[in-house]
Amino acid sequence: MSTTEKKDPLLPGTTAPAPAPRNQRLNKGLFLLILIPSLLFSGHLASLRYHSETALASLCPQVDTLVPQRGADVLANISDLLATPDFKTKAVNWLAGAVQIPSSTGCPRWGEDKRWEVFAPFHDYLSDAFPLVHKTLDLTKVNTFGLLYEWKGSDESLKPILLAAHQDVVPVEPETYDEWTHPPFSGYYDGEYIWGRGSSDDKSGLIGTMTAIETMIEQGFAPTRTIVLAYGFDEEASGLQGAGALGAAMRGTYGSDHPFAFIVDEGGGFTDESGTVFAIPSVAEKGYLDVHVEVTSPGGHSSVPPAHTTIGMLSRMVVEYEENPYEVELSRDSIPYALVQCLAAHGATMPRWLKDLVRRSQHSKRALNKLRDVLIEDHQFKSLIGTTQAVDIVHGGVKSNALPEQAYALVNHRIATTSSVHETMAHDTALLAGLAARFNLSYTAFGDALSKDGSGTLTLKDAYGTSLEPAPVSPIAGKGSEAYQLLSGTIKATYAAHRGLDLNSHEGIVVAPGMSTSNTDTRYYWDLSRSIFRYNHNNAIGTRDVPSGVHTVNEAMSADALLEMVRFFTTLILNADESRHI
Repeated sequence: MSTTEKKDPLLPGTTAPAPAPRNQRLNKGLFLLILIPSLLFSGHLASLRYHSETALASLCPQVDTLVPQRGADVLANISDLLATPDFKTKAVNWLAGAVQIPSSTGCPRWGEDKRWEVFAPFHDYLSDAFPLVHKTLDLTKVNTFGLLYEWKGSDESLKPILLAAHQDVVPVEPETYDEWTHPPFSGYYDGEYIWGRGSSDDKSGLIGTMTAIETMIEQGFAPTRTIVLAYGFDEEASGLQGAGALGAAMRGTYGSDHPFAFIVDEGGGFTDESGTVFAIPSVAEKGYLDVHVEVTSPGGHSSVPPAHTTIGMLSRMVVEYEENPYEVELSRDSIPYALVQCLAAHGATMPRWLKDLVRRSQHSKRALNKLRDVLIEDHQFKSLIGTTQAVDIVHGGVKSNALPEQAYALVNHRIATTSSVHETMAHDTALLAGLAARFNLSYTAFGDALSKDGSGTLTLKDAYGTSLEPAPVSPIAGKGSEAYQLLSGTIKATYAAHRGLDLNSHEGIVVAPGMSTSNTDTRYYWDLSRSIFRYNHNNAIGTRDVPSGVHTVNEAMSADALLEMVRFFTTLILNADESRHI
């Protein structure tokens, strides 16, 4: 290198550099005055972002995947079977065969209609399809068609677990038959989906548990912890005769002081949300109340009408309902709030401003109210948070020239978990009090006579005597949440294993607590366990824009989703069998 070439300034020189000109020194000083605070501020932002992410993650802590140790060989063998075409064919045929028996409900009380008798051939089908289950487990038939199986464990000191499902399906309207891609009771398999009524709701859950247990018996497994299966037969018609009778039978056998470690019944599954896969087991259910609103007044010929007929007065009351929906409050103690925290903590694509709003809502009432306002823009989420009302039935009048002496409406309420049947009745009573006075109606609300001597009457009552308080919330954190932790670890292990993922893969699944706006058979099981989960591990990824078919046309179940459901129930049983913490 010549003496005229510049040396590469990778290392500091041995002599001090010459001082720069004054104006250059000034420019450098100004640059440093700007740069140093900027660097400090950007470092502060990075620190804030890190602490913000850490704070968010703490809102929804996750458990590790949970795989059985003593039952590892059983699970490995069944995992191998699940990957074989022969087993897939067998599982598909089991569900298809169940769908082909049209066990619809909606009939009168058992014994009053021969349509109930369809459950007898369904029982014969189960007996033939799952011979090892029926040879190994004790079966008791409750109220003729309720099925109660017990797989006795070797250690009676361990609380049993209860897996529930229902045999019945929603009726198919004859005029919709032509709208089905495949006939509704065909059980047709197109290579990907099993089609037909009940393929998803809920024969998949019933066949999923039966398949898991049949296969476990084949593999030589014998439980330490007792396993109970309860299959109702009228869940789609309130469940009173099926699960209601099953619940009473189990209380007679096991007691009523929460004798089961946990209960798993039909419910949600997992789906993609905000760039992350979330499993959302329901740990609560809303309450229920049907309000019968009835107006009476003297009849007569319609050629000499009063200012307001019963239909007119009732119509004004319906308007009063619809113009005054229940106020929606987002409680920090509610399950919907816990769900939102999980979405914020783990939703990869949730907007930063929304994540920050969720974080601030923990301590700021203003932020909590703002979050509520954002959430209730989504109609479905709004229905999840608050008490809802829907005017579903209206009836009045018999003839065009006769004044109607009576008219009534039925208002259905789904009651928020933070409210009660009593609060809902009180709200409705106060809502219509002014109209009762305006129309000079004697007012009786839920048995209380509030005013008398009117020219007509207004009566509010529990329409069918079937009001239901919101379900007790199953513990999801702290003491008493061991069953939820076990369920969460099982979900994570099942999801990873079914996709060949590493058990600690960042591509795994996040478990978040949820709740259902409708009610399941578990309404009859509240005193059987403090940990009740409505979850069947159904894969709903990528199906947001695909009609589910549940309760409508084209109900179908993916064969792969069915196999994953079998894997889930197998892993759940094995994990519960080994646990000494539930």
